[in-house]
Amino acid sequence: MTRILYLFIGLILIGNISAQEKAKFEFTNIYDIKATPVKSQGNTGTCWAFSTTSFIESEIIRLGGPEQDLSEMYFVRYVYPKKAQKYVMLHGMGNFSQGGLAHDVMNCIRNYGMATEDAYPGRKDINQPHNHTELESSQKVLLDNFIEQRKAEPSPVWYEVLAGVLDPYLGKVPEKVEGVTPQEFATKMKINPDDYVELTSYTHYPLYQQSDLEIPDNWAHERYYNVTLDELIEVMNNALSNGYSIAWDGDVSEKFFSHKNGVALVPVDQSKGFQPQEEKEITPEIRQEAFMSWQSTDDHLMHLTGMAKDQNGKVYYTTKNSWGEKSNAFGGYLYMSESYVRLHTVSVMVHKDALPKAIAKKLALN
Repeated sequence: MTRILYLFIGLILIGNISAQEKAKFEFTNIYDIKATPVKSQGNTGTCWAFSTTSFIESEIIRLGGPEQDLSEMYFVRYVYPKKAQKYVMLHGMGNFSQGGLAHDVMNCIRNYGMATEDAYPGRKDINQPHNHTELESSQKVLLDNFIEQRKAEPSPVWYEVLAGVLDPYLGKVPEKVEGVTPQEFATKMKINPDDYVELTSYTHYPLYQQSDLEIPDNWAHERYYNVTLDELIEVMNNALSNGYSIAWDGDVSEKFFSHKNGVALVPVDQSKGFQPQEEKEITPEIRQEAFMSWQSTDDHLMHLTGMAKDQNGKVYYTTKNSWGEKSNAFGGYLYMSESYVRLHTVSVMVHKDALPKAIAKKLALN
């Protein structure tokens, strides 16, 4: 009996192992847009800079330019003072943190151009990962002190003093990038910030108009075009199928978002774990409730570089993360299901030419 029992248990274990092996995801590319190598944002909250910089690098390639390793910290260096100024002028009632959004990078390019990683690595020791914990707290203490001392009228020198905090950590910005100014370099790479649009989809905003997206990291109060949920997915699919990548902003705090496993799902039966399975149907009402209840927040930005299908033919969005190439078995990438994207996409940025003509017409962008 004991031998039979052991044999029986062994067969069960083998069966479970076989089931687990069968449950593993197998992805096949449908669309695969050229992207630069995966990088790590280190111990910083600058995913907005890493994702949008990667997006721009793919745009340069799409526009016929060379593969570039652009400096994320160049944008961070210019955005921090803008964010600080807003925070001080609002007497500390605004948001001052490491976070930001895709338009922060585009606004920086519009005003200050861009730089390569070689020209501006944004840290003293390039062999060490980025770490902004002390940098953020140092700025916050300085800003709060100015606000406390001069609530009615901020000191006229506070803005200059802030540079004394930023430069030792990040370095002084370069005057030249590959022999030209940062502005000339951006023009040379054919990046025009006015060619890019941001879209969202929530029912409390008017359709086909621009609204101030109510999320903490929208400290600049930039405006987003509001479209239906089906149209948002249509824009994303049209972009990726025509060679345009996407800067994506959304929620990654859900139980079934797993960078380690390389997938993000909205399963009907959570007990099945991470395997191909039936997912919930996401309606605009479900999406709206998730946003209004803070279940779905803008806690991370990533770069969508294509679409893939699993062994059952279900479509996923190929997603380049900024947590390092060795952070998972997919080389730092993951695959988000359409259900997950429908529920947890807060906003996207695309080139305006990536919009389907009918949608572009509704937005008066054609």
